[in-house]
Amino acid sequence: MATIKDVARRAGVSTTTVSHVINKTRFVAEETKAAVRAAIQELHYSPSAVARSLKVNNTKTIGLLASSSEAPYFAEIIEAVENSCFDKGYTMILCNSHNDLERQRACLSMLAQKRVDGLLVMCAEYPPALLAMLEDHRHIPMVVMDWGSAQHDFTDTIIDNAFAGGRMAARYLIERGHRDIGAIPGSQERNTGSGRYQGFLRALQEAGIQPQPEWIVQGDFEPESGWRAMNQILAQKQRPTAVFCGGDIMAMGAICAADELGLRVPQDISVIGYDNIRHARYFTPALTTIHQPKERLGQSALAMLIDRITSKREEAQVIEVQPVLVERRSVADGPFRDYRR
Repeated sequence: MATIKDVARRAGVSTTTVSHVINKTRFVAEETKAAVRAAIQELHYSPSAVARSLKVNNTKTIGLLASSSEAPYFAEIIEAVENSCFDKGYTMILCNSHNDLERQRACLSMLAQKRVDGLLVMCAEYPPALLAMLEDHRHIPMVVMDWGSAQHDFTDTIIDNAFAGGRMAARYLIERGHRDIGAIPGSQERNTGSGRYQGFLRALQEAGIQPQPEWIVQGDFEPESGWRAMNQILAQKQRPTAVFCGGDIMAMGAICAADELGLRVPQDISVIGYDNIRHARYFTPALTTIHQPKERLGQSALAMLIDRITSKREEAQVIEVQPVLVERRSVADGPFRDYRR
């Protein structure tokens, strides 16, 4: 493998001159630059990224600490971040922690040792032990993408306004004439679960609707939990006319359960989801859902992080992204269609 000394020897210049040509750090005559570039091409020389990072004190590398890259919600955000990294000349190191504290500790240590320029954090849960670990790495520019309204002075924050999205979903069902409304919330330990569910409850309260405990069954964002929860809800003597699912994947399981019981969605029971994952429009029926702007969330997080890296900014900033209703075919009019609040 060719070295910078080989290039200098072939071009008839010093290694310092070769370095200046590669890094564009000083004026070099066009004739000399042409000779160096020709030598680089002939020798198939590739500059050492490690050596360069030591010299310029950056690695053009971003670390992403995530809960998982398998769930569609996380996968779409991760893809948006990775595409943005590529466009901006950065490399992304993805660490799946699966919410395991020891794994999170090991990942953060590894990313610090690799001298990443910045860190994006997208964990489903933020227990005190993880927050302490993140604060221990506050010397690394950091953006946290999904811990709701909580803010910390050592990191920038993206707020996804889960409360507004849950409230929007319930209001839509109410406006379509539903008053007997059930829910399959996601895990309450996560902002994505608790925020959406609290917004849902607020909309019911504002409309003077008392939620029925037997129609609210806890899920965990997995399709099987949606299936089990819907079976439990539909086993009640009196059934709701609509069900809010705190995640599209749970809605998929819920629709499956209704179908297996011989019920049609939305003719017999309406279902609304949350996230607008890519496959939501291909459900049967196509799923009405709350769109989470995942691509914008990923792009905004990286842009905020790069700004923090390049500007050496220390004060914390917050960006808020807003959910949007996507109306498809899984919600029909309820018996109180003409009901007005």
